[in-house]
Amino acid sequence: MTVEKDHVFHRNFHYNYPLIEKAEGIYLYDESGQQYMDASSGAVAVSVGHGNKEIIEAVAKQAEKVAFVHTLRFETEIQHHLSRLIASIAPDTLDTVYFTSGGAEANESAFKLARQYHIGHGKQKKTKIMSHWNSYHGNTMWTLSAGGDNNRRSLYEAELHEGTVHVLPPYRRGRPSSEGMTPEEFGEACLKEIEETIIREDPETISAFIVEPITGSQIAALVPPDNYLKGIRKLCQTYDILMIADEVMTGFGRTGEMFAVDHWQVVPDIITFAKGVSSAYLPLGGMIVSDGIVKVIKEEWDGKFAHGFTFSGHPLSLAAAKANIEYILKHDLVKKAKRQGEYLNGQLRKLAETWSFTGEVRGKGLLAGFEMVKDQMSNMAFESEFQAAEKFNALSLKNGAVLYPGQGQVKGEKFDHILLGPPLTITTQEIDKLITILEQNCSEFSELIKSTV
Repeated sequence: MTVEKDHVFHRNFHYNYPLIEKAEGIYLYDESGQQYMDASSGAVAVSVGHGNKEIIEAVAKQAEKVAFVHTLRFETEIQHHLSRLIASIAPDTLDTVYFTSGGAEANESAFKLARQYHIGHGKQKKTKIMSHWNSYHGNTMWTLSAGGDNNRRSLYEAELHEGTVHVLPPYRRGRPSSEGMTPEEFGEACLKEIEETIIREDPETISAFIVEPITGSQIAALVPPDNYLKGIRKLCQTYDILMIADEVMTGFGRTGEMFAVDHWQVVPDIITFAKGVSSAYLPLGGMIVSDGIVKVIKEEWDGKFAHGFTFSGHPLSLAAAKANIEYILKHDLVKKAKRQGEYLNGQLRKLAETWSFTGEVRGKGLLAGFEMVKDQMSNMAFESEFQAAEKFNALSLKNGAVLYPGQGQVKGEKFDHILLGPPLTITTQEIDKLITILEQNCSEFSELIKSTV
């Protein structure tokens, strides 16, 4: 089938995008009939796989009932049903849900809510947002400012918010002093740096600390030391800083727990979410907010949050999300993600034993990643211009699997990595097929390296 593409403003006008005509289960099919295993669930979003009839039928049923109302004036039953469902699976004291259209909107909403909360307490100077370098929180100007992706930030440096403070992530690359430290010692060293930064910036000026519990696209599936998030929670409480857990990529079962913070029994002040809440069948994001914050809005602001979007709480998106979460619960996909993730991680480690350019393998559940290095002994990164991850992904597309390539940066050194996040429905046999494709990629990438030396 021929489709006229001339009127589309593509992300990259010089890339020849395959035209996908069909999607089913964990597979995509283009117009030529080629099959691609969606090993990244889009952008780690399609948690229950493609073509889920229960979600499709729920959306159609809601469209017949109420397709849209503006939440400034009206509410819907589905708004209450989904909020109650999300609150029931969220950590304790996080009981109230605000909906947006996606993850960047969710994080920006959280920044504004934190600001309003502090003003309600008479702390007008609390304006700064803390975050990590090598984090990603969205592409609006404020979330881009808070994020630590230098590749995305560079074009807009002049327009970025000055009121953002960054600390290094709990990542050993670029930290020679961490050599020989136990994970707990490394976690404590990182927390000490954070506290020193808070004191240097003045705690009375810091509104919130936003953190990805497990780093996603910027340092593929980086899992922090076990004492790290608990330490951040304690620091936030000590200095009256709201803790925002950005679970846009990790929420709703992806890592083998309903929310990634559950691995460490950490309860933040706000959880932001998107992607997996609706498995991307329709755009949706939001915040799960603590009772304490809601209390301040009710008592100090006459119950009004000074914020909103036209499509907040869109009934069709909410219907998709409710059916999606019910499907995850009914089929026990959170436990399956943990079990299958352990198998996938083990197979990736075996792969790394064979190919010297596969560096550290890491992750939890079905969020997994590995670095690409010149060799494992030196752990040296490929030259940035070589675009190792992009080349590896191009081979993978040819061989029938969609990956999530990336390039992070620490102290000026860029490094390549591959992120994997297949649907939570993936079977052991499908993981084996993915590993076979990755082995083929590795073989061809090895030849590619030899030809460029």
